[in-house]
Amino acid sequence: MSAAQTLLVADDDRVAGELLAEVLGREGYRVRLAAGGEACVRLAASEPFDLALVDLRMPDLDGLSVLKRLGAIQPELPVVILTAFASIETAIEAVRAGAYDYLSKPFRMEEIIVVVRRALEARRLARENRHYRQALRATYGFENLVGQSSQMVELYKLVARVAALDTTVLIEGETGTGKELVARAIHYASPRADRPFVVVDCAALPETLFESELFGHERGAFTGALTTRRGLLETSHGGTCLLDEIGELTAPLQAKLLRTLQERSVRRVGGNEPIPIDVRVIAATNRDLRALVAEGGFRGDLYYRLNVVVLTVPPLRERGSDVPLLAQHFLEKFARPADAPPKRLSPAAGALLADYQWPGNVRELEHGRSSK
Repeated sequence: MSAAQTLLVADDDRVAGELLAEVLGREGYRVRLAAGGEACVRLAASEPFDLALVDLRMPDLDGLSVLKRLGAIQPELPVVILTAFASIETAIEAVRAGAYDYLSKPFRMEEIIVVVRRALEARRLARENRHYRQALRATYGFENLVGQSSQMVELYKLVARVAALDTTVLIEGETGTGKELVARAIHYASPRADRPFVVVDCAALPETLFESELFGHERGAFTGALTTRRGLLETSHGGTCLLDEIGELTAPLQAKLLRTLQERSVRRVGGNEPIPIDVRVIAATNRDLRALVAEGGFRGDLYYRLNVVVLTVPPLRERGSDVPLLAQHFLEKFARPADAPPKRLSPAAGALLADYQWPGNVRELEHGRSSK
């Protein structure tokens, strides 16, 4: 147990407070005692704590008032309310006011230890989760669409506008232009940012496996289906599903996808019951879907269902002024894991890179595969 974890115990009963301090001290915690509510608030205002255990009834400031004051001083501080006057009404009031837990006196010390551990673990997980979400936003967010060309500025504006809308989006662009990055930027700037972002590569799986992957299957639906499995659309529930290279979908799968979008539900392979889903669909393609529709290779009704909002990611050869910015961005990106200072791109090198046509677009630039 980390000795750095500091607990604040507030109880006007000196014996009870000292007993808690002794028991928790033996568990490796640093314990600060407050003889009342006002003293508890003063301590919280002067130093950080990892957890507070607060008696409900104290003469100067009661536990619920302390709870609210602590929430203003240290918003992330979990608080456990202790009281000898237990009632379901008080318990509900304490939890609604933001208490992590509620324990009645006389309590067993083993119970206190368990609750303290759980509260500290919950705080740690909440911090890690928040850090993870921030890291995802930093990696895939709007600010990582690099470029200052007029084409990119227009794309930024569209991404910002469409992110707040809960509508289907079609992203068009050549291979390597960053269509998935645009989709992630939309997701992480949207109200669905804390929910799943799932990528489905429509070109990577054979049709026999793709249907099961996308829609899921019931146990016994086919040979090898030993258990029921949720599909990727179900996994995306509440979040966003990117259907990458959607132009590669076969006609039968296009029909099933259209039904899913219309009914907002999926039917697993081997199942009959529709399963409601709440998913924002973003489709991406490097093909001309309108031409495919004209040729009979793509369903017109599905196309019009997908292209509610269309974003076009420009090829790198059309925004040569962005090439030096992107190159410097990648130099800094690759230096970061090694904790090394990034190299600076010289004006001559930037001009040379900008002059190249980059048939592989941003992906080619990132991985340095050009002949120059």
